[in-house]
Amino acid sequence: MKTTRRTFIKTTGKAMASAALLSQIPSSLLAGGSSKEKFVFGFQTWTLREKLVKDFPGTLVEMSKMGYSEVEMCSPLGYIDSGFGPLNKMTGSEMNRIILDSGLKCTSSHYTFGELRESLGNRMEWANALGMKQMILSSFWLADDASVDDYRRAADELNGIAEKTKAAGIQMGFHNHHMEFEKRGNELIYDAILDELDPELVKMQFQVAVVNIGYKAADYFRKYPGRFISAHMADWSPEKETEVPIGKGMVDWADLIEASKTGGVKNFFVEMDPETFKPSANYLNKI
Repeated sequence: MKTTRRTFIKTTGKAMASAALLSQIPSSLLAGGSSKEKFVFGFQTWTLREKLVKDFPGTLVEMSKMGYSEVEMCSPLGYIDSGFGPLNKMTGSEMNRIILDSGLKCTSSHYTFGELRESLGNRMEWANALGMKQMILSSFWLADDASVDDYRRAADELNGIAEKTKAAGIQMGFHNHHMEFEKRGNELIYDAILDELDPELVKMQFQVAVVNIGYKAADYFRKYPGRFISAHMADWSPEKETEVPIGKGMVDWADLIEASKTGGVKNFFVEMDPETFKPSANYLNKI
């Protein structure tokens, strides 16, 4: 058939219209799949420290096969007396290679206040070697009777440390325990810490386990938009009065995950007893 200017414009126009229409359809639907993004989650190594020290590569592979994608370490230098010491024999680059070979990536690590004060340069080098952009202070570990002012002073010191990590391209974070949800008079320690910390320099890592004393992560995510960087996932059964696998307890996970978008959460790490890791992963893999 002879192609005239008119037929060329007509057929080309149809092709362009079809292409424009296709460009508006999600690629996942064109491929016959779902447009829903996969929920990515990791685990914290604290409760697995004995297995990690005995078989670092094997333990990581086991967790990867369950569906975990990320690992949050505990700094071997800071946790040398807590079971992580033997891992300090590896360089950051060696550790990162093993983690990547297992199918995981290291996005974050916990550090003690002492090592951040005394060995910050070394710890930032280690973080960079592992490719992580988050350093999380595990706790101030103040005395049981510490005042709100004591916590404010510690938070102010962390701001100063965070200025240095920010200059190195690393986000500092703070992890809570139950003790930060105690009150001194009418003032909640955690709220005082949030008030003192610079919102840009120090983000928060919320410990969901405080749900067992009445504090919900979703409430904080909505109350303090953009203040959070990650969450430690745990669930609780009021009936059994014990920790249970994710999805088996009182936490409304759909609401928490939705609220986390407002809070600014980038990473989720399961941190519970080792026997809960597999059933928790089974639940999270279906989200």
